[in-house]
Amino acid sequence: MPTAQQPSTSAKILYRPVGIVSSIAGGLLASLIFKQVWKRVSRGDNADPPTPLQSEYAFKEIMIAALLQGAIFAGVKALIQRQGAKGFQRVTGEWPGS
Repeated sequence: MPTAQQPSTSAKILYRPVGIVSSIAGGLLASLIFKQVWKRVSRGDNADPPTPLQSEYAFKEIMIAALLQGAIFAGVKALIQRQGAKGFQRVTGEWPGS
């Protein structure tokens, strides 16, 4: 395994706005993906995912929706952060993470 190079303080500071913008974009993208996936896997006419306070849904369905949403958000977050860091490194020559 290659040895990781310590990022400079300036690289961390310069990457911060990139990280914030990519996090916002990633959250929006993950939300869109989750809604589309839920439409395809849910039963019935209601395409909106259930929330924990909606008594008309079974606990099992609420948990499935929450776990699916969490998995999609985590996957999109990891993808966006990693690709953002790679792009930053290509432009600056420094890896922004620790």
